[in-house]
Amino acid sequence: MGLYFGDGSFTCTEGYVPYGWQFPGESITIPSDRGARLNIWGMIDYNSRYHGFCSTESMTSERIADFLDKFSLTIRKDTFIVLDNAKVHRSKYMKEMRKIWEKRGLFLFFLPPYSPHLNIAETLWRMLKGQWIQPADYVSTDNLFYAVNRGLAGLGKSHFINFSKRA
Repeated sequence: MGLYFGDGSFTCTEGYVPYGWQFPGESITIPSDRGARLNIWGMIDYNSRYHGFCSTESMTSERIADFLDKFSLTIRKDTFIVLDNAKVHRSKYMKEMRKIWEKRGLFLFFLPPYSPHLNIAETLWRMLKGQWIQPADYVSTDNLFYAVNRGLAGLGKSHFINFSKRA
């Protein structure tokens, strides 16, 4: 059986600052470029195997369904994907496609509402934005998009997540 956790996120050239500190009177800046946004939808398992895609266009249920449809043709054993209750995951189109995917052995499982802490894909986004993308990567759109793709491509090869401890 395969088990993946799916979710969507984004990065933008305005930067990511989850926390910080500075000395009194000290001014800290991070160069950034306003406006460019890269939407990401992906799924990860406990062994840091990642499948996903990035787009500068809106993340729609049709895009996600197209990705999952292609993925469903590659699986060789029953596979479960754990998702949150985002509208794009619960759309009418996704419900229609589930019937086809289940015949192929791909099943969607939805987490209870308001429980993102149960989805390990949230840890992936935290690691990507907080550790793998460097402040200098936010200087330009090209740098940021390259850094995101480099980080995601390195999952399971150069980047691993230990899910037994908090990231």
